[in-house]
Amino acid sequence: MINFLLIPILIPFFMGMILMFCQKHVGLQRFLSLITLLAASVVSFFVMLKVQADGIQTVTFGGWPAPFGITMVADGMSTLLVFTTFVLSLFIVWYGFESIGVGREKHFYYPGLMFILTGITGAFTTGDIFNLFVFFEVLLMSSYLLLVLGGEKKQLRESIKYILVNVVSSALFVITVAYLYSVVGTLSMADISVKIADIGQPGIITTIAVLFLMVFGLKAAIFPLYFWLPSSYAAAPIPVLALFGALLTKVGVYAIARTYTLFFVHDLSFTHELLLVLSVLTIAAGCIGALATFNAIQIIIYNIVIAVGVILYGVAQMNEVALEGAMFYLVHDMIIKAALFMLVGLVIYVSGTANLRKMGGLIKEYPVLGWFYLIAAFGLAGIPPLSGFVGKLLIVQGGFAAENIWSSLFILASSLLVLLSVIRIFLYAFWGEPGVRQKINPKSYRQMLVPTVLLVVISIAYGVGSEWVAPFMDTAAKALMDPGIYVDAVMKGGE
Repeated sequence: MINFLLIPILIPFFMGMILMFCQKHVGLQRFLSLITLLAASVVSFFVMLKVQADGIQTVTFGGWPAPFGITMVADGMSTLLVFTTFVLSLFIVWYGFESIGVGREKHFYYPGLMFILTGITGAFTTGDIFNLFVFFEVLLMSSYLLLVLGGEKKQLRESIKYILVNVVSSALFVITVAYLYSVVGTLSMADISVKIADIGQPGIITTIAVLFLMVFGLKAAIFPLYFWLPSSYAAAPIPVLALFGALLTKVGVYAIARTYTLFFVHDLSFTHELLLVLSVLTIAAGCIGALATFNAIQIIIYNIVIAVGVILYGVAQMNEVALEGAMFYLVHDMIIKAALFMLVGLVIYVSGTANLRKMGGLIKEYPVLGWFYLIAAFGLAGIPPLSGFVGKLLIVQGGFAAENIWSSLFILASSLLVLLSVIRIFLYAFWGEPGVRQKINPKSYRQMLVPTVLLVVISIAYGVGSEWVAPFMDTAAKALMDPGIYVDAVMKGGE
């Protein structure tokens, strides 16, 4: 019998293989993709409830006892991220029906989506550090396909940079895992935590921690390793960009959070101080980029960089309040980035340009789009009671508790810069004299607007109803704060 917690990974994997044989039947691919994502969302929701009620769940392949077999682990953090991933993918795929183009749909767009989700959910769930590399490669190979799908010149140009960066990152990942294995003699994350605790994190382990930060930092786009992100992501079609912006960098963030709370917790004065400094620099670099450009897509892309910095700042504090805030903010950012890319995609669809200087006056013709964009912009900036507020407040509280006063004040101040960057889109696109327009299909516009509006509504509900999701965030933060909870669940085989 297949273990319950494996089903969310297996559903998109097997559907991806089925969809490869349906490439010319666009309607069938759309239907099967929606049903698959809906089913995966429901199953992952029940896995999340199971973990919340009964604690961390594990399964080790082949009947081997931990730590000798490959273990999959569902804890508070991973189940939250898997559930959020499938829900967002459902809305992004729905939005893409009218915006991705039939040409791409007939050339493995939907199988690519399914395989990238297999890689993402597998990375969130694996309890084996080498298996994490394997799932990274699965999602990266799928992302190469989705990035070049359509064959436009800018896509092909930027895909070369994207592939080169990830090839270097993957090579460094394998080397770093080999170094770690040579020191601790195991690949099980739980066992690595035990072995490092036994030897007290000597200098070689701290060096390996820095190497892992480089590996995952390239994937998460932290300072100064974010250089590839703005142009590479901007080349993708809007639905693919929404998927990448909401999910891909978050896998890197997850990997940093997992390793820096489970493995490298015995030399905080170096590893976590380094993470803190880099997170602040990441926020600063993202703010500069977002304010310097007049390209609507680039503004939101640079806000991905800012959010990565905010989340990792919470992880760097290593106290329960900040970790809970990091979890709140991580889920918030996944939702709001998907919504904002979909909204900006609609703005570009009706205006025919991503250049803010050429836009204007859209509020008269598209008031719903304008006001929902404004709500999403306020949510991104953390205006209470919207979704960004609670997470950032808890992160700042954790920063004060850790006596990082000035950097915490900088986190607060960065909210104003974030608001300024996204309000510029609202002011340029929706107010002033009418700018350029292109002829649109009203039916297509409405069909893209519906999932976008619903996703913004979900983000509002996430902020207003934060007390209802707080127990899930608390469970995730407790497990991150106390590695013993994770280790005991894996070593004893879970429930």
